[in-house]
Amino acid sequence: MSFALDEDLTLLKDTADGFFSERAPVSAFRAMRDAGATFDEGLAGEIAALGLTAALLPEAAGGSGMGFRAVGLALEAEGRTLAVSPLLQTGMIGAGALKLFGTPDQQAHYGAGLADGSIRFALAIDEGPRHDPRRCETVLVNGAVTGTKMFVQDGGSATHLLVAARDAGADVLAVVPADASGVSRTARTTVDHRDCADVIFDVAVAEAILPLGDDGLEGLLDVARAGVAAQMLGVMGGAFDMTNDYLKTRTQFGQLIGSFQGLQHRAAAMLVEMELTRSCVIAALLALDSGKDAREAVSIAKARAGDTLQLVTNETIQFHGGIGMTDAHDSGFYIKRARVLEALYGNAAFHRDRYARLNGY
Repeated sequence: MSFALDEDLTLLKDTADGFFSERAPVSAFRAMRDAGATFDEGLAGEIAALGLTAALLPEAAGGSGMGFRAVGLALEAEGRTLAVSPLLQTGMIGAGALKLFGTPDQQAHYGAGLADGSIRFALAIDEGPRHDPRRCETVLVNGAVTGTKMFVQDGGSATHLLVAARDAGADVLAVVPADASGVSRTARTTVDHRDCADVIFDVAVAEAILPLGDDGLEGLLDVARAGVAAQMLGVMGGAFDMTNDYLKTRTQFGQLIGSFQGLQHRAAAMLVEMELTRSCVIAALLALDSGKDAREAVSIAKARAGDTLQLVTNETIQFHGGIGMTDAHDSGFYIKRARVLEALYGNAAFHRDRYARLNGY
């Protein structure tokens, strides 16, 4: 298993890093927050124009045939600047669902919309306050969905909802247009100021059905979890860079605080944990690309990313001192985003337990 980037992945990484740092810096997120907005239509269109939202799909379906690791690099770049975009829900989860479970006709139909930005997906799975994929009371009967989903990320801006449902005891993914009759969306206010909604389906007719196979929802959820872990890698990278810059500029007692050995050790510890986490995240993405059982690798990556992200964002606040506690400083944005991502699709405790169960404990 090689972790090195080839020429194509290097180009994609450089492109994504440059795009998000220039087009969607943290200052842009702050401006959105202050304006009460949770979605940027222009940015979403530009991301689609770069080919990122359809990258997972084959060329025949309007994509570029790239793998999960490729999209993971873009998600890391997005996370670093806290950009608000449809990349996770649409480019990773939506396109991933089509790649793994969709027919060639379905891939071609939705791929065109993914490529031009006219289609945006949102995964509707959780039905309670905690992530529990075993809980699914939403049903598909005669092609129509009935049930309630909570905390749907990008649920307010999505054009299509990917609804986990049961059809005669089997797990399926129903594609329901967000503006379909019987669909009711209620916006939720979240600590990280992102688009989130509760959605009620009252005999809402599905536009397409994707059978999920023997693994049921777990295969799709592992795609989602690996994508979140990649995004978390970017968030911790952004927080660390901000902290590292502060160590090089803040003076105390007549010298740079980065010269204090105690702070150097803490910064070094963060960097080591981040690199160990990076290895886990890459392994999870490569496992998905290989088509092999990725469950263990994904749970290790998500658990490790959760622990490391908490460490780095907590230390970011501590290193900055009083200013880090104020809304005027960007460190608060990172720690709030960290708490949401850590809980999304299972927190560290959830995935440690899952890993143990996978190994017979």
